[in-house]
Amino acid sequence: MSHVLILGAGFTGLAAGLDLARAGHRVTLLEAEPFVGGLAGAFDTGGARLERFYHHWFTSDTAIMDLVRELGLEGEITTRATATGVWHNRSLYRLSSPLDLLRFTALPFHDRIRLGLLYLRARRIRDWRALEGVTAADWLRRLGGETVWRVMWQPLIQGKFGPHADEISAVWIWNKLKLRGGSRGAKGEERLAYFRGSFARLAEETAAAIRAAGGEVRTGAPVTALERGAGWTARGPWGEVTGDAVIATPAPAVLADLLEPAGQAEAGALAALRRIPYLANLCLVLELDRPLSGTYWLNVNDPGFPFVGVIEHTNFERPESYGGRHIVYLSRYLPVEDPLWQMPDDRVLAYALPHLARMFPAFRPDWVQRHHVWRARWAQPVVGRHYSALIPPAEGPLPGLFPASMAQIYPEDRGTNHAVRDGRRVAARVIGRLGHG
Repeated sequence: MSHVLILGAGFTGLAAGLDLARAGHRVTLLEAEPFVGGLAGAFDTGGARLERFYHHWFTSDTAIMDLVRELGLEGEITTRATATGVWHNRSLYRLSSPLDLLRFTALPFHDRIRLGLLYLRARRIRDWRALEGVTAADWLRRLGGETVWRVMWQPLIQGKFGPHADEISAVWIWNKLKLRGGSRGAKGEERLAYFRGSFARLAEETAAAIRAAGGEVRTGAPVTALERGAGWTARGPWGEVTGDAVIATPAPAVLADLLEPAGQAEAGALAALRRIPYLANLCLVLELDRPLSGTYWLNVNDPGFPFVGVIEHTNFERPESYGGRHIVYLSRYLPVEDPLWQMPDDRVLAYALPHLARMFPAFRPDWVQRHHVWRARWAQPVVGRHYSALIPPAEGPLPGLFPASMAQIYPEDRGTNHAVRDGRRVAARVIGRLGHG
């Protein structure tokens, strides 16, 4: 029986661990946090579970749906039409359907038509490789024109990637357009799915299935060094464990930090693991005593607003799930050098409130019953031009090591669906090398 070590209990590590354990391998999954689920980890909101960082699925997300069915939990998925919108020039515009697009008066009528055609043309593209050498800015300008770029896309890409905005590949935005286009109902409305009781609950059910298949899932077990000798040894303040192979799901730069002390990986290989820059994410979660709006997902096309999105979760999953509280996420991607990243939680709230009042004039600070601030250091790879040349290989840089991070999901972007898909792919690769247990 081969022994496989898996670093990280996000959905990539959990999906890989489940398939390996069921194939007869000994599995030890090591997670630094005291919980499983990674970015889908949850916290308590007065007796209910809620993700630290907003989550949903698209109805086209087949990999995660297959996992849910395998676990016998398909009855726990709810699917609903959601309202999306754009905040531009101090006005909120609904953009949930083709009819809403025709009413989007922030653009002249002929540019609304160009924006609609842009979506259609993007969805028809099948070979993303043709876009790899093109920036998102150049591609979107070419498809939609300067006004559509300035009003619709430039603020979103600038808000998401900040100092890296000019580098972003057209592949990144193409995938976003394709994904959202594939999750529409018969009337053109966007339909999204949610797992009752939080995505963390699904992660916990998957971890339980790994244990039931004979695998081990350790939380509170950070790995600080990774060394290859007769086998692969992972070490941390909790001790050490040795296996025949390692699946490493942290960011490539973190993997380089784990390998470097042992001195076995060449300097060039370590540098290659550090080539992809990442942005962090800060998420301010508000529990309100009343709703802000009727919109679930509000893209902010205002460079003066410090958050890229206002996600009113309880316009998707009902407030009754959270004791009647209305849940709002304010999301900001940023370099760790940004002053907001360093702010204490109460100062983050104080910083956000005036901006929220500017967007929603009726809002008052006493609506906030509780607030929470969550930070993720390795939240978003910066997907620049020719990104595929930067992706770490599926095996290496040493034998028996299998990197499987969100940096490798390309051309797709982050998300639990793609994490599950790639976790199962890496498990199949490991089984191909080691055989069945």
